[in-house]
Amino acid sequence: MNDTAEKIGAHEVAAWLRRHPTFLKQFPDLALTMVVPRDDGPTASLASYQLEVLRDKNRELARRLSDLGVNAQINERLAVRTHQLTLALMRQASAADTLRAMAASLEEDFAGDLVRIISLQPVEGLEQAPWLQVIAADSPRLAPFHDCLQDGEPICGRLQSEKNDVLYGERVDEVASTALLPLPGVGLIAVGSHDPNRFYPGMGTLFLRMMGESLVVGLQRFNAV
Repeated sequence: MNDTAEKIGAHEVAAWLRRHPTFLKQFPDLALTMVVPRDDGPTASLASYQLEVLRDKNRELARRLSDLGVNAQINERLAVRTHQLTLALMRQASAADTLRAMAASLEEDFAGDLVRIISLQPVEGLEQAPWLQVIAADSPRLAPFHDCLQDGEPICGRLQSEKNDVLYGERVDEVASTALLPLPGVGLIAVGSHDPNRFYPGMGTLFLRMMGESLVVGLQRFNAV
């Protein structure tokens, strides 16, 4: 035996096998006799280990597919409700009725615990609506909303106290999270929830945007925006 013969380490063997993934097909008896250590039990043959890995992957894929199915059902329901809201807004005979329909849908169809709408100009027929505030665009009270009213980007999650105070007033302690939809030139829509995890940063806002666009178009029919 040559003492100077090159010694091959485990890493070199592993690297070589990675470059030749079909090697074990040429020596099936080797594949069956190799054992793989397991963290939670005795060793297993390579074949059974590969089968276990495939089963784990299948279970993970099945779980992901199930999650996709659930999300698809949720999105389908939201799409139907958003469509129904749009139709309801288009059927109204006045700006006041349009805003009433919006508030009612957000509370009933979209399960809002506390719905609030801020309009930048008065709306005839809604002087006593508890969910509506009329605040002029140049009012200092709207200063906390300046940026979002400029860019029109929805905000979801736990709002700063100054925003919550304006939106919810004496009932501010009832709200733990909010979906806030700014409508530049029109006002703000807020849907408050008792659940701090109901609305969270990063959640999808597509349907919020669609509802806001429907409301703006509905109000434009009466020159209310």
